[in-house]
Amino acid sequence: MATVMMIPATVKRRPGRETEEVPKTRVAAYCRVSTDTEEQATSYEAQIGHYTDYISKHPDWELAGIYADDGISGTNTKKREEFNRLIEDCMAGQVDLVVTKSISRFARNTLECLKYIRELKDKNIPVFFEKENINSMDAKGEVMLTIMASLAQQESQSLSQNVRLGIQYRYQQGKVQVCTNRFLGYDKDEEGNLVINPEEAKVVKRIYREFLEGKSYYAIGQGLTADGIKTAAGNDFWLASTLRKILMNEKYIGDALLQKTITTDFLTKKRVKNTGIVPQYYVENSHEAIIPRHLFMLVQEEIVRRARISTGTGRRSVYSGKYALSSIVYCAHCGDVYQRTQWLLKGERVPVWRCVSRLLHHKLGTDCPSRTIYEKDLHAAVVQAVNQLIGQKEDFLPAFKANVEKIVGCSNSVKIAALDEKMLGIQKELLKKAGAKQDYDDLTDQIDAIREEKQRLLLEDAEKEGVRQQMKVIEDFLDGQQEAVEEYDEALGRKLIEKITV
Repeated sequence: MATVMMIPATVKRRPGRETEEVPKTRVAAYCRVSTDTEEQATSYEAQIGHYTDYISKHPDWELAGIYADDGISGTNTKKREEFNRLIEDCMAGQVDLVVTKSISRFARNTLECLKYIRELKDKNIPVFFEKENINSMDAKGEVMLTIMASLAQQESQSLSQNVRLGIQYRYQQGKVQVCTNRFLGYDKDEEGNLVINPEEAKVVKRIYREFLEGKSYYAIGQGLTADGIKTAAGNDFWLASTLRKILMNEKYIGDALLQKTITTDFLTKKRVKNTGIVPQYYVENSHEAIIPRHLFMLVQEEIVRRARISTGTGRRSVYSGKYALSSIVYCAHCGDVYQRTQWLLKGERVPVWRCVSRLLHHKLGTDCPSRTIYEKDLHAAVVQAVNQLIGQKEDFLPAFKANVEKIVGCSNSVKIAALDEKMLGIQKELLKKAGAKQDYDDLTDQIDAIREEKQRLLLEDAEKEGVRQQMKVIEDFLDGQQEAVEEYDEALGRKLIEKITV
């Protein structure tokens, strides 16, 4: 037979109080609206007012707080500050019940929706969805939640696809959409069109000018930083990658390549480079240019030239641009470039230029017989060559002009105009086939071929323009130089010297 022993109460009751007071349920409400429009702002205020009244009508409830995210998407929770604060407060034991309008307001991502509901469930905190009349703590709650959250996710995916189609339609109409927050040189007007920012445009022009003058990315960046000029993102220091993007951005000549990147996952908003995954659209003369087209093409040619600088042994040589003669002094024996270095002679550092193959002959296994040349002798050779040119300018200039015009010839403008007209016709046919969901691979191949040919002609014209400009520089120098040059000048070397062979 079991023995029962009673343990008497040790806590004395207060006089006149027969029962313990039951604490009220601490209820938090979560609200969210998707955009910043005036209509949605009204909805935002209405939701806050609604939950304040809703919670106050329950005598056993007390308001633990109203958490409201305004103008933020519900596809993920990374940027929903109030939602994240709500979850933190729940985990800290400050909330007993969460009330929200609907599953789509709480989350449109099935995985995240169920993740947070289960976390709250582990803390014995239910979530009540008014519209669906679902309590997450009910036995059938999670089954219903899975179904409803999946429907909400499908709705979000459908909305994302509709937005993408709308953007592609605008691209097909040639309507350019560019974020100017980190885009140096342009602002947007009231209608969303790109307009030149005069002060920033000066910086863009400076970058292009200094690059064509021979400066490296590093040297250009150092100069901008020293002058207190910030990047478009507000950074004090200029990276080589930032300058390279500016020098290769077609928007500075008034064109726009649209859909360079695409969103591959509508939930995570992950964007990747568009490498032929979806169509791209190239819009010419969509806005006012900052950089002339021929100057832009010269920069592209110079970028390629610097990238191709290599030694006679096939190794790439990094362009420095620190000295005017860098990367233009070559060895007559092996074809390798000469590199500036220093010798220590009688306690004094003396600059000399040496063939890279000879400098690295232990590593490369080469035996180049090239000689080392003192920098003063190299500079003296440049001065001598320039003075010979000055002394012969009366005979040299007419023959030089005639040879240049013979080599350069006419521009390719007529051919380019014909290609543009042909491409326009193909693009119209392409849009018709795309709308009818017909195969248009043959048309895209034709467009690619036309664009490649046009690019070749534009580069050819840029090279011709470069030769003409070089001719003008030499002509202006010779016209203005009446006396012989007495000493070497870096600026003179950059202007007149293309290649030196030792």
